[in-house]
Amino acid sequence: MIGRIKGNLIDKSPPIILVDCQGVGYELEVPMTTFYELPDIGNEVMLLTHFVVREDAQLLFGFASHQERKIFRQLIKVNGIGAKVALSILSGISLNELMRAINQSESDLLVKIPGIGKKTADRLVLELKDKFKDMPAYGSTNSNPSQLDDIQNALIGLGYSLKDTGNVLRELPDEISVNDGIRQALKMLSKNL
Repeated sequence: MIGRIKGNLIDKSPPIILVDCQGVGYELEVPMTTFYELPDIGNEVMLLTHFVVREDAQLLFGFASHQERKIFRQLIKVNGIGAKVALSILSGISLNELMRAINQSESDLLVKIPGIGKKTADRLVLELKDKFKDMPAYGSTNSNPSQLDDIQNALIGLGYSLKDTGNVLRELPDEISVNDGIRQALKMLSKNL
């Protein structure tokens, strides 16, 4: 399985991008949240991936964060939700809004996403409610999600669990820098050990 890809971004036309990794061009489909974070063409990019092998195709999906990929993987486990619909969900709503809609059974918010009807929205709420209740949300709406995501990715890279890092991220002050956030999060995590 391909878990991560790093290389030069050579083409991007939503939702498909092309990444050159030492002479091999990998075509990835990405949600719009990831697409907007991509650097300019010609710059280096690193994305987490999910590889899907079907009878008629092999598809590679790219994500800017561990949490985005984890939610994508939860979405495709829901009956009737394929990879394309999961990508549409991630493109049509922020991660915080999606988790809030699932946790608070607000299926009306999910119906606003293109391709999601009332029955599908209800099924998403029903099947994912238990999966999302312990999943950490990003900080308050005033926080910068990409900074918190960078902090969380760094902590996960150091071996901390997604649940532990999510709990710590909620306690960080708004508008904290990545370096200060990592430093403070490590202090909090070491007290919990």
